[in-house]
Amino acid sequence: MLECGMLERDRQALRRRSVVLCKQMVVDELLIQSLQADNILTEGMADNIMAEQTAQKRSFRLLQLLPKRGPRAFSSFCSALRDTEQQHLGDLLTQSPEKDGKETHLERYEDSSVPLSTQEGIVAKRARTQEFMECSLDADSPINTPVLACTRDFYLSHCQQSYRMNSLPRGFALVISNVTFDPCAAPDLDPRKGGEVDDEVLRKVFTELDYVVTVHRDLTAQGMRTCIENFCRRPDHRTMDSCVVCLLSHGVEGGVYGTDGQLLQLDWVFEAFDNAHCPLLQNKPKMFFIQACRGEEMDCGVEQIDGPVRTCSPSCEQRDAGREGQGDADSRQRGDMGRPRIKLPQRSDMICGYASLKGTAAMRNTKRGSWFIQELNTALRLHARDTHLADILVQVNGRIKEREGYAPGTAHHRCKEMSEFTSSLCKDLFLFPKYQ
Repeated sequence: MLECGMLERDRQALRRRSVVLCKQMVVDELLIQSLQADNILTEGMADNIMAEQTAQKRSFRLLQLLPKRGPRAFSSFCSALRDTEQQHLGDLLTQSPEKDGKETHLERYEDSSVPLSTQEGIVAKRARTQEFMECSLDADSPINTPVLACTRDFYLSHCQQSYRMNSLPRGFALVISNVTFDPCAAPDLDPRKGGEVDDEVLRKVFTELDYVVTVHRDLTAQGMRTCIENFCRRPDHRTMDSCVVCLLSHGVEGGVYGTDGQLLQLDWVFEAFDNAHCPLLQNKPKMFFIQACRGEEMDCGVEQIDGPVRTCSPSCEQRDAGREGQGDADSRQRGDMGRPRIKLPQRSDMICGYASLKGTAAMRNTKRGSWFIQELNTALRLHARDTHLADILVQVNGRIKEREGYAPGTAHHRCKEMSEFTSSLCKDLFLFPKYQ
């Protein structure tokens, strides 16, 4: 049994920093295990903390318990923060109250190792003290939980109404990640700090999902085109059931930048994989994930009003009776000409996830990677076993909606991001991870 409560000065330090801790602290299994190993938390306490549904609630529950866990609890907590790469929070707790004035607020962030967030678009270079931090409201740093396996029963009950997905490997995955840009050819494009985290996260998760992953970094616009063309022409797509393409760079609406500051148009990318240009992937799902800005506008968010959420008006289907009738006439006119070969639309069986909405900036944490890739990684690892990809991207949207930036005193405080996806899939797309 613990001999007494926490020292008053330590209790006061926790109280002063409770808001910052709730917003920034990552309460994961490593942090909890460290406190358990030091006999600060019991197993029951640890289970109760980790059972909370959001990062803020886990932080709040832990901060409620610590003052009651003895005089060693404070130093053990600071040590656990250091061990989990949250040194900046430990330093904040041990800082003397006299140094809390506003005049030192920015300098503390500048000198600490706190992860910084930044936009993915072309913006004027800012002084480092104006860079802003991400507050992860309901999302921790990229998880490494192994991809959960699909069960045999789930596969057998869903495989008939979904895309075929049992080739080994499932397909090829191409990741192009531009992190460093030519300062002469593209002086306005800052290095994408944290971008290297994203491409490694994608490499790991799609490898675990049974894809053969190729990562290319820092390509010019022409280099990206050549890389994509070579990928499309791979003859072994014939024996695969799908493909994945991930593009990570600075961008604008409709395009992403090469390291030379030239644009690669996304419409050209989609055309390269359409039914005419990539026949080996006809009727097979093609997945695209775009981590880039689609404009420079910062989403500042709006206050949610009280009361029930309004439902959307029912949509009206507009039938094109003329074309429908013409189709019937054409079928009658064919008569005895024999059954023609089945035709496909120019472009189909594609799904594309975007990190941000049209015209808005995408957010990236300089140590944890981008918000969108973090949430995509988490959702795939935890839910790909029994959730089709469109619903996974809906889950990602929900998680992104809850996140906001943290930068008091700047225009970026409480900034928001909203991801979206488009789809021309014609069936459910289950990845059936690890099922053979």
